[in-house]
Parts: sequence; C-alpha cells; structure tokens
Amino acid sequence: MLVIGCDHGGYALKKEILAHLDEKGVEYKDMGCDGESVDYPLIAEKVCNEIVGKNADKGILICGTGIGISIAANKIKGIRAAVCTDAYTAKYTRLHNDSNVLCMGGRVTGGGVAVEMVDIFLETEFEGGRHERRVAQITALEEK
Repeated sequence: MLVIGCDHGGYALKKEILAHLDEKGVEYKDMGCDGESVDYPLIAEKVCNEIVGKNADKGILICGTGIGISIAANKIKGIRAAVCTDAYTAKYTRLHNDSNVLCMGGRVTGGGVAVEMVDIFLETEFEGGRHERRVAQITALEEK
C-alpha cells in the first residue's frame, strides 16, 4: 500500500500523480491536502505515521520544493525520506538507501518527470549487500 500527501505547494503535482496511479491501478491512501493552505510538517507526520504503523509500505510527499517536507519526514523514527529530482535519484535512493518516502517539489518538478520517478521508486527493490550496513548505521542514529 502506498500513502501520499502534500501541502498547497504540491497539490497540482499530487493530482497528476494520483491520476497516473489510478490509470495504473495502484492502491493508495491520500492524506491531503485538497488545495487549501496547510503546514507541511503536519502532512509529513500523517503520511509517515501510516508507514511506521505498517498501514503502508511506502509514501510520497510533495511540497513546493520537496525539501521542507523531507526534513519533517526524516524527524520521524523509521522514515528514510529522499528528495528526488530525476529518475537516477529515484532509482538509487531505493537501491542503496532503502528509502521509504519519495519527496518532490511541486514548484520545481514537472508531471512527466514526477510520474517517471514514482514508477521507478515503486518498482525498485533495495539492493542490500554492502548497503545493509549503511542503512543499519542510519537507523542506529535514530537511537542516539
């Protein structure tokens, strides 16, 4: 299951992504917003709590740049959120970092690039191997 959320800066891009997910038959839960002005940390918390609570496997968060919402998401234990800007970063955040939240900027990312990143993020599995040690080290930082 996928969970998705945005603030007002990411609303238009979220609509494009949702249309793409509907077309592909991907099951998702939309945590808002619906275009109204909202504070992105609250949306990040709602989406990430679904992942941490095991109600979803992965998430997508969108704000104006993707930066603020990713910072908020990464404050939540168990979340590895990555701002991605192209297919390469979307692929390698899954392969090497086992990221569970894809963050994007609605004001800086076009719809075509966004849906390409979504597909790659959802289809790419964690490579494991030498990267497992590094992900474990990231997880250990949460315990400090």
